[in-house]
Amino acid sequence: MIVTIIVFLLILTVLVLIHEAGHYIMAKKFGIKVEEFGFGFPLTPAIWQMKKGETVYSFYPVLIGGFVKLYGEDDAGGGKVVVKKDKKEKSEENTEDEKRAFYAQSLGKRITVVIAGVFMNALLAVVIFYIFLIMSNFKTQLPLIGSFHFFGVDQKISTQVVISEIEKNSPAAKAGITPFSTIESVNGQPITQLNTFAQLIKDHAGQSITIHWQDEKTTTNHTAVVIPRIHPPKNQGALGVAFYPVRTVTLSYDTPAQRLFSGFIHPANLMAYNFVALGYLINISVQEKNIAPVSEGVSGPVGIGYVVGSIIQIPNVNERIMQLLNLTGLLSISLAIFNIFPIPGLDGGRLLFLVIEGVFKKKVDPKVEGYIHSIGMAFMLLLLLLITIKDVNQFFIH
Repeated sequence: MIVTIIVFLLILTVLVLIHEAGHYIMAKKFGIKVEEFGFGFPLTPAIWQMKKGETVYSFYPVLIGGFVKLYGEDDAGGGKVVVKKDKKEKSEENTEDEKRAFYAQSLGKRITVVIAGVFMNALLAVVIFYIFLIMSNFKTQLPLIGSFHFFGVDQKISTQVVISEIEKNSPAAKAGITPFSTIESVNGQPITQLNTFAQLIKDHAGQSITIHWQDEKTTTNHTAVVIPRIHPPKNQGALGVAFYPVRTVTLSYDTPAQRLFSGFIHPANLMAYNFVALGYLINISVQEKNIAPVSEGVSGPVGIGYVVGSIIQIPNVNERIMQLLNLTGLLSISLAIFNIFPIPGLDGGRLLFLVIEGVFKKKVDPKVEGYIHSIGMAFMLLLLLLITIKDVNQFFIH
């Protein structure tokens, strides 16, 4: 548990600091005054602060998220400009600060600062996936939900048989097969169809067969000789297992061009596929009039932490590192895409107001924009709370 928490916080720290560093670096480049670089949500006083130059660097107890407070950004989290109204009484220092305020910059500079965090997360994802694909010899496998064609890569779709339940004292249980194991072969014959597996078991009832499977929790391979029962107990089957089909797609970046651009193509493929899969789950929820398919496909910090814990348990060190890289890369590109959505309180929400200003040649009232961003942030915090409750119930209670 301690190792899981440390690794999870390390991943989160990298993702957040890279994102906020994008805003910070571009703001400094343009001479904008950065009042604070904070890690965590400032819902409570900071647990640690250090001021270097004009910028305060802070850590807050709620270590989910981060921010860069720019002087003169807005009334909802940004630095507030405090200057004397009488021009004659303005000091040179106040005048210089006004020139360095975020609102005083050109539209192009403000847009650049806003999208810099998204760019940094996307760039991090590209670097991570290059490393991941090199380590995996430019091949990777994904579960396939619905129908989707990946671009810029060779692909092969197959069906795997996954064991979901094991009956006590059954042939499968005695052989050491565990839930969520993937059947690789029976008597040396690869299993790529559900019907093939069922028929082989039926045809060899009462006979010795050799089953080769992979434990998905530990990614270890196992082989055992099993004798399917001729007269099994009611509703147990010859092996005493319940199983279901899982369609997978193997992606192979084989050509020099594919490998050269794989770091860009792979995360783009993953995000496009995730949207298609989400649409597929939404469609199922609408048809069944049940929110469960969608809610179970979405996770927050607790769900991600649970996945980190599962990865840490993988015995093969190389595979463990690869899966942590894969998760971090996916989270980084997801953070980039999610942040660019035009949701108040996020980078995309701020970008939307800048685009409106560019189109209509007039700024939105800062107070109105500030209120809208505050409402958006409150909504995001409420959503985060609901997802966290769902994750706790899904992963630790049921």
